Amino acid sequence: MGAPPSEHADNLGIDPNKSYKKPFTTITLLFFLWGFITVMNDVLIPYLKEGFSLSYFQAGLIQFAFFGAFSIVSLIYFFVSASRGDPINKLGYKSSIMVGLAICGIGCCMFYPAAQTKMYIFFLGALFVLATGVTILQIAANPYAAILGKPANASSRLNLAQGVNSLGTTLAPIAGGLLLYKVFSDGTVTVDSVKLPYLVYGSMFLLLALVVWKSHIPAFTSAEKIEKGAGALRFRHLKLGMVAIFCYVGAEVAIGSYLISFMGAENVLGLEESVGSLFLAYYWGGAMIGRLMGAVSLSDMASQSKKYLYMGIIAVSVFMVIYVVTAVRLDGGNFSMDFKPFGEVAPFLLMIALNFVAFTMGKSRAERSLGIFSISIIVLLLIASFGGGHIAFWAAIGTGLFNSIMWSNIFTLAIKDLGKYTSQGSSLLVMMIVGGALVPLVMGAAADNLDIQKSFLIPIICYFYLAFYGFSGYKVVKSGS
Repeated sequence: MGAPPSEHADNLGIDPNKSYKKPFTTITLLFFLWGFITVMNDVLIPYLKEGFSLSYFQAGLIQFAFFGAFSIVSLIYFFVSASRGDPINKLGYKSSIMVGLAICGIGCCMFYPAAQTKMYIFFLGALFVLATGVTILQIAANPYAAILGKPANASSRLNLAQGVNSLGTTLAPIAGGLLLYKVFSDGTVTVDSVKLPYLVYGSMFLLLALVVWKSHIPAFTSAEKIEKGAGALRFRHLKLGMVAIFCYVGAEVAIGSYLISFMGAENVLGLEESVGSLFLAYYWGGAMIGRLMGAVSLSDMASQSKKYLYMGIIAVSVFMVIYVVTAVRLDGGNFSMDFKPFGEVAPFLLMIALNFVAFTMGKSRAERSLGIFSISIIVLLLIASFGGGHIAFWAAIGTGLFNSIMWSNIFTLAIKDLGKYTSQGSSLLVMMIVGGALVPLVMGAAADNLDIQKSFLIPIICYFYLAFYGFSGYKVVKSGS
């Protein structure tokens, strides 16, 4: 039986009235780095495909090796915690984060010998090790960020951390592309060019591990009796939350995977891939806008008018950053800016306004916001599936804004009141990231048998479940004792 929140907090040495701004700032760097290194795979895939003369299926093994580690490592963690006691409760959050960072650093550094051997399987092995470290960081850092302060603001803190994560995913393709194709390459694609960039990334992870070790962030080692068994599975809201994570990750990845093809559909805008990829930044950038707005919306700021003001400033500022970033061009080493006519992207501001309205309807409550955002996406996906032209186009892109707060809200709702089983529950939630590997397959089959537009009906099933979890399934009910 999990300890009550206050009792568990006391055992961890957490003072909910104490400010943990400095340690939280350090922890947000983790979110940035694993967001950055995860999206680097998108740059790595075409690079290794050409360097090793791979088929598309063989190149796809890069994501398979990376995301496969999430499920395998999380499952191993769960069985270890069930049979021998929760490792993070024994080691403490600080030590566990250091272990995760060190493994990430080792995985990145393994790219050097992999390039030396010029064997593709060694790259896959390095990716698996790297993802193992990221998985441990996910298991430890998500609940750690959630408990660093007042319980009522857990979703706000996690949304802020996820917003920084989105910054990493936004910058990775730009910075990674420059390093691989410009800085450490003479213009020819060879596997040797990955050596120095990944040594740089590995050094960053190892340096951050040292920073965490030297910093005065709380260790939060549990003083509770370590119990064996799958205690986390006694909680109904966690089990339903596991399905919610599966649905959310699966739906978000599926939409992002086929969005460029959707834009190229004749009934939409018929855009070429090179043009569609630029608009993809608005989909993923929307997640950053929503997460940062969510951090303010779900905070304990007393003044609602100040909340709305800060949310508006954040939304407009990040929109302008995306607008500028998507105008950057590097052609033959020449830098230039090619801004699209503002009227072409102005509808995205309407999507932001609708997102803002959804936040106000959510009334700064994580579960209510999750439900309302899920219903909003269902409406947008119906418009995308049966509409046409610019309306369908921006409806599909707008889903990124409403996906934004889902991971943070689901995660904090699912681990609520788990007590000493928090880390075990976290491992089960991270394991369900496997939805990102499976739902896109179903959506792809629908696109093959129907058409690309109608395939956007598939994620609606996921969002109906997420609406259920937000309005009802999140409620804390323990089954068993």
